[in-house]
Amino acid sequence: MLIPFATAVVVGLVVLWPGGAPAHERTGVGFDRQTQQATVIRVEKVDCGAVNASAPPPTGDTSTAEGSSAQQQADGTCKKATIRVDTGDDKGRTFSEIVQPDQSRQLEQGQEVIVAYEPSAPRDLQYSVTDVNRRLPMALLAGLFALAVVVVGRLRGVMALIALAISFLVLNFFILPAILQGSNPLLVAVIGASAIMLIALYLCHGLSARTSVAVLGTLISLLLIGLLGSLFIGWAALTGNTDDNTGLIHGLYPSIDMSGLLLAGVIIGSLGVLDDVTVTQTSAVWELHEANPAMGRRGLYRAAIRIGRDHIASVVNTLVLAYAGAALPLLLLFSIAQSSVGAVANSELVAEEIARTLVGSIGLVASVPVTTALAALVVSADRPGPERAANGSAVPPARAGGRGRRRKR
Repeated sequence: MLIPFATAVVVGLVVLWPGGAPAHERTGVGFDRQTQQATVIRVEKVDCGAVNASAPPPTGDTSTAEGSSAQQQADGTCKKATIRVDTGDDKGRTFSEIVQPDQSRQLEQGQEVIVAYEPSAPRDLQYSVTDVNRRLPMALLAGLFALAVVVVGRLRGVMALIALAISFLVLNFFILPAILQGSNPLLVAVIGASAIMLIALYLCHGLSARTSVAVLGTLISLLLIGLLGSLFIGWAALTGNTDDNTGLIHGLYPSIDMSGLLLAGVIIGSLGVLDDVTVTQTSAVWELHEANPAMGRRGLYRAAIRIGRDHIASVVNTLVLAYAGAALPLLLLFSIAQSSVGAVANSELVAEEIARTLVGSIGLVASVPVTTALAALVVSADRPGPERAANGSAVPPARAGGRGRRRKR
């Protein structure tokens, strides 16, 4: 059953494989800007009142918090930061930027930053600070993560890291460019997620019947998530175009189906948790069978589904909290506005997150009985227990032999 499926995934990858993301002229908006690395080489304190009228307004993420008054800025002490461009054609060039006292991000001497470049602007306004260069701490954190995985997981941990790297490659070189190229986002997501699933599960857990059951359970659950997501995203009229980033994508590539992109995100986002649930349930059935080979299919299913219920309770709560954490600033805004629960849930921004959570959770819940039933069926057929006694109950061979000897005596 899985061989035709894997063949279809390979064919889909070949047919839809993009030649790279289509080029476009930069808009200079949001992430679509030319950026360079730079360093703050000097910071001086200056009077805000003297510079507010002449200095260009700060741009990007260092902009003044909305709602602060000009009088508050004028009464404080500002900073004049001198920044040196470290990369690109203008390497070595310096420019100045005024930092207001109420800005959330303050620049310090020696700090590495990211600057945006706008060639069409006047020369003294071409560069502006947009973010902090945090590559070193992020790289160190990634290194600690990899070390922890390898130390605890050993060979399995190494294989998991390789699978993670392959997942990123599929995402960056197939899924994202194919969607930008105009392919159907849902079809691309299904093929890409299936490829990631096949590679990750077989690479981490080996080529075995146990892994194949987990793959099949994951596939069935993904199909259910796709069907439910397509139904309810269309029924609820969720467009997928709800913020500046999605608006920019739609403006640059109007051919992209944004609601399809939303559904693709639901499928890809659910895949990682689905893998965890299906592998755990399959392993539970196999271990139960190893511990008691006399247990039949029904007994295996009942014992493993009890484990699955505990897993469902924890995983669903984890999924809901993960989405709530990601949308926490948005929820705070609704709380500040004193909006009712119904009004908040009805807004498209929140409705999208609710749809993601509930559709993904339904798929997770369904994956437990589906995978458990498949695993019990396969393990019973692959590794049958001893012959059943005349009364229909399975008796281990050693115990049966002992009873026979005692009766003979």
